[in-house]
Amino acid sequence: MNSYGKAFRITTFGESHGAGIGVIIDGCPAGLTIDTDFIQQELNRRKPGQSRITTQRREKDEFQILSGVFEGKTQGTPIAMVIMNEDQRSHDYSHIAEQFRPSHADYTYQAKYGTRDYRGGGRSSARETAARVAAGAVAKLLLAQVGVRIEAYVSKVGKLALEKHYSELNIALAEENAVRCPDPETAQKMFDLIDATRKNGDSIGGIVTCVVKGTPVGWGEPVFDKLHAELGKAMLGINAVKGFEYGSGFEGASWYGSQHNDAFYTDEQGNVHTRTNYSGGIQGGISNGEDIYFNVAFKPVATIMQDQESIDLHGNVVTVTGKGRHDPCVVPRAVPIVESMAALVLADFYLRNRSARV
Repeated sequence: MNSYGKAFRITTFGESHGAGIGVIIDGCPAGLTIDTDFIQQELNRRKPGQSRITTQRREKDEFQILSGVFEGKTQGTPIAMVIMNEDQRSHDYSHIAEQFRPSHADYTYQAKYGTRDYRGGGRSSARETAARVAAGAVAKLLLAQVGVRIEAYVSKVGKLALEKHYSELNIALAEENAVRCPDPETAQKMFDLIDATRKNGDSIGGIVTCVVKGTPVGWGEPVFDKLHAELGKAMLGINAVKGFEYGSGFEGASWYGSQHNDAFYTDEQGNVHTRTNYSGGIQGGISNGEDIYFNVAFKPVATIMQDQESIDLHGNVVTVTGKGRHDPCVVPRAVPIVESMAALVLADFYLRNRSARV
């Protein structure tokens, strides 16, 4: 499927080396003020060519709204946005027209469809995520009306981890460096590691941590559409993602219940809170009003500038040579993508929760 969401639904289209990419948003309420500068700012955070540790493909990623907005406000009708591709170099991929790159979608697409667009991976390319970021920016504008704020940052590159809890960080500082790590000293070490990896013709993975503040109690469904399940689905639908954990995650599996349980209390204003938040802001699949926080693990980028053994379309053993422009580490540019997918999930549940009440 190329669509996500129920009440706030998006459908993306386009390929890496096609004429352009885009998204249609259906279900956005009428009357929302569309801040085009904000949407462009979000796209700028994701676009290629930001530093020497990202792909050097040059795309302005300037978007155009084709429908659904009049005099700066949404009309309640489908919103269509398009981003034209400008810097395709399809000849960089002609040598793999019949070769299957290791750990890419080449083989599975060919096996499923009997054809594939080998130019940059076509539909399987992370280029498609620009459309999600554009839609996610609209979702953020909608969520801002009810006080929901989403911030993500790079917390790990390779084995180099930022050990501080998110509550100890000024996450806004992440936007002040190329790695998008809010701790300047750790950010420099991460940058050096990614740069050294790039010079070696290799790639490296990492982790993006995301924090959502201001989510009201009650978003999410109790059985199959649990809030954390939908967040996991959304994150695992991002290119190169290999893992998702929220709250205490896998570490919590080694604790006792007496350590892990979040005790409730009522503050002076009569609001219910928990003294700890190992639940990650979600209990029973429904938001409990505390911060929602989760980690998203990204694998090393599959394309590396080293020769690798593989097979071709006819089953012959071949040597795949790395060419083209690619990120040696995807996590710095993945930060706004993670935020956008979280926004799409939460905007959907916001509207579903609103319609569920009489």
